[in-house]
Amino acid sequence: MNDPSGVLGALLAAFQRKIGNDLHASFPCRVIAYDETKRLASVQPLVRITDDEPALIERVPVMGQRLKLLSGGSPQDYVPMYLPGDIVLVSVCDNEIKNVLSGSVATPDSTRQHDRNDCVIIGVIF
Repeated sequence: MNDPSGVLGALLAAFQRKIGNDLHASFPCRVIAYDETKRLASVQPLVRITDDEPALIERVPVMGQRLKLLSGGSPQDYVPMYLPGDIVLVSVCDNEIKNVLSGSVATPDSTRQHDRNDCVIIGVIF
């Protein structure tokens, strides 16, 4: 006869693993392709949490930098350049970001949270 508390404990542990695997914060990826004009990349996650290869993530926006020299002058935008094979760190946003990429306050089209499809490349890992 199975111990009910042991069965419940195993069920709760499995549920906790499932939640942890579905909650994304940041993870390393390999750049597969990069469109410098659109500043969008296709990336391959490098951490495997199942037996399958992680699915590609398409149309990932990239972060740039706006800098101003200490000696003065106008701010200068720096656009990142990624090459196939670069290892990058992506950060996953709390909510769907598609509607806010224009810079306007917007309501998400879905209720998804911490989804890999709402990530942004924050930089290269050297």
